[in-house]
Amino acid sequence: MRGVPEVNWAGNLVYGAAHVHRPASIEQLSELIAAAPRIRVLGSRHSFNAIADSAQLVSLRELPSELHVDRDAGTVSCPAALTYGELAPLLVAEGLALANLGSLPHISVAGSVATGTHGSGDANGNLATAVAGVELISSSGELIEYRRGDAEFDGVVVGLGALGAVTRVTLDVQPAYDVSQVVYEGLSWETLGERFDELTACGYSVSVFTRWGDDAGQLWVKQRVEDTSQAPPDELFGARAAARQVHPIPGGDPDACTGQLGRAGAWCDRLAHFRLEFTPSAGEELQSEYLLPRMHAVDAIDALRSLAPRIRPLLHIGEIRTVAADRLWMSPQYGRSTVGIHFTWRREQDRVESLLNEIEALLAPWSPRPHWGKLFMARADTVAPRYERCADFVALCARLDPRGAFRNDWFKQRVLGDGGSG
Repeated sequence: MRGVPEVNWAGNLVYGAAHVHRPASIEQLSELIAAAPRIRVLGSRHSFNAIADSAQLVSLRELPSELHVDRDAGTVSCPAALTYGELAPLLVAEGLALANLGSLPHISVAGSVATGTHGSGDANGNLATAVAGVELISSSGELIEYRRGDAEFDGVVVGLGALGAVTRVTLDVQPAYDVSQVVYEGLSWETLGERFDELTACGYSVSVFTRWGDDAGQLWVKQRVEDTSQAPPDELFGARAAARQVHPIPGGDPDACTGQLGRAGAWCDRLAHFRLEFTPSAGEELQSEYLLPRMHAVDAIDALRSLAPRIRPLLHIGEIRTVAADRLWMSPQYGRSTVGIHFTWRREQDRVESLLNEIEALLAPWSPRPHWGKLFMARADTVAPRYERCADFVALCARLDPRGAFRNDWFKQRVLGDGGSG
């Protein structure tokens, strides 16, 4: 084992563990977990809260890294610790692709899946919906396999790191495809409100980047090249196509972003917003996101605009995206098509957390579900009732981890609540 990294990616969290273990085999990992009173898996560290913290931490980066492609099933089995940026070129070499990516390619597959991380697109589910199989080691050291269709599969996928150490993930794949990306500038709030459904349906993946200013901001439209034979329009919803590569954050280096200007490129070079070889987003930042029923998107956005003078001084950039509904128990999209309202904050945590209390109170009428890996203030008595299958998930945790090895303070505070045990 080796000294644990002092902080998470954002630099706002110091891990409590003294060391991080790096087993080189499944057998070593199994023995380690079975002997540990408290342990969690440390992934790419791109979480902004203590979801991954524990008395002991383990990295799975040293485990065997074979990729297994099943063309008949349309799946690929990969190591859970792999990042999407590492997985993508391996799939490209096989002529394959994923249906979608998140904003960043720097994040690990297992961590993204476990927290319900997502990209954008009315018809696109979050990244966990691509999971066809999971292998994990429970707190007893047993290796367990789950496949789509198993009775508890929908509870296992978005597991919040609380069920065991996920070692491999099987993902749905499809033939490789190209994507073009165009950024439109000057989108008005009036148009966003009046034509929200039409606007989010105008591409395969659509994002609105906003500073919560006088206008809504930038409209990023990603289109599968096979979906259209026409050149992208110079104007869309009253916004003009950018004539040069742009960054969503004012003053950001546009070279850090994936290719724009309507030039087609491989799916993995367009679906994420940021390129793997650059520091993602703003670097020193905090992030929060709230997932609400999309039917309330316009009302929620209008309400947040009342806080704009408070939001802007702390904000690098905001993003508004849509995600399709799914049936994964702890997914923020469980049972409802969703709008995600995301904030990339300056790293001023006390001020941000104070404002988050106001934002959460403002959004409360629409039952927001916070992104599991980002900053939010709500506790289990607020969050858990917004997940219809939360009680089933807690029971699954108790069955797979009866001694509570994978439970940490964050999980007790945000999921179990005062009545939680372990």
